[in-house]
Amino acid sequence: MKFLLDTHVLLWWVVGDPRVEPVRKTVENPANEVYYSAASIWEIAIKHSIGRLRITPGEARREFENAGFAELEITAGHAAAVGDLPYREDHKDPFDRMLIVQAQEEQMDLISADSKFGGYSGFRLVMLGNGGTK
Repeated sequence: MKFLLDTHVLLWWVVGDPRVEPVRKTVENPANEVYYSAASIWEIAIKHSIGRLRITPGEARREFENAGFAELEITAGHAAAVGDLPYREDHKDPFDRMLIVQAQEEQMDLISADSKFGGYSGFRLVMLGNGGTK
């Protein structure tokens, strides 16, 4: 199976946050392919530049690669597909919207603790916090 990790899940993984425990076996299973999106690096870069994260985008990328996660690039097809997502007043985050489209287009399960992802279809959401899927 293929999994895409939300940015906060990636950061939790790097620091060993216990919130990732429900998916540790899945992520560490060598039969699964686990990805981080270029959108997550972009989000980290912005948050680092405004002082909201200490980790640099370069450090984050190295940590993700060292963890065995593969990079998922943003394609023109991904960018175009964002325009087809239903507009939701409660969920305008451009990084989240890109991750949703990537999960849909690449047929990946998306691992997140963000309940706002649950309002979209076309992919399987693996929710942290309650251990369930949508």
